[in-house]
Amino acid sequence: VQLQASGGGLVQAGGSLRISCRDPRVISSVFWETDMGWYRQASGKERELVAVATASGSTNYADSVKDRFTISRDNARKAVSLQMSSLKPDDTAVYYCYAKRGQTTYWGQGTLVTVSS
Repeated sequence: VQLQASGGGLVQAGGSLRISCRDPRVISSVFWETDMGWYRQASGKERELVAVATASGSTNYADSVKDRFTISRDNARKAVSLQMSSLKPDDTAVYYCYAKRGQTTYWGQGTLVTVSS
């Protein structure tokens, strides 16, 4: 598994940003059975779940990002994206893509999102 994250960067508060993650080497049928999502970790804090898009098609969000973030998966591209809007300085963190297949979780490299006030 080689999760490739992209996007991230610096944005002003109230702005928007999109981060994406691909799993290009996986067989499509396996990807369809994979839950994909994002965690984030701010400096000095524990890693927290941000959003997940399950293989069955459901989505779940942390309360802190509901109505601001949207997760979507593209099974054809074997990718998952996180559209972040109305960003706040508290959203500043390293965002980690993950893929969960059965009992195994795979992690991508983190991508830094910095929201300036």
